[in-house]
Amino acid sequence: MPVRGIRGAISAAVNSRDAILEATRELLGEMLKANGIADFDDIASIVLTTTPDLTATYPAEAAREMGMNHVPLLCASEIAVPDRLPRCVRVLMHVNTEARPRDIIHVYLREARSLRPDMQSAQ
Repeated sequence: MPVRGIRGAISAAVNSRDAILEATRELLGEMLKANGIADFDDIASIVLTTTPDLTATYPAEAAREMGMNHVPLLCASEIAVPDRLPRCVRVLMHVNTEARPRDIIHVYLREARSLRPDMQSAQ
């Protein structure tokens, strides 16, 4: 079975543990729902990044809270690009799926919709 990547991003309201975890849970939930992923065993791994202004916690904690205890997770910091979207959590989820790349639904929520306006029709 092929491994496909699903992309997503969301903005957190503030740099707080609660705001980062809430935003990450929302994003992961929408990514799973949009792509019909009901079994965490179908997830090969997840890379989560935050902009440098989000330092209150690791967004991977949200995935663990959702029950993804056996999914390999990695957190990293995005490069500090001037004048770009602040307080942003990005996700690259690798899933085992027979879906074709063009059938994957990438999810951009809140202010992060501005990152990929071309993806809005898919949501």
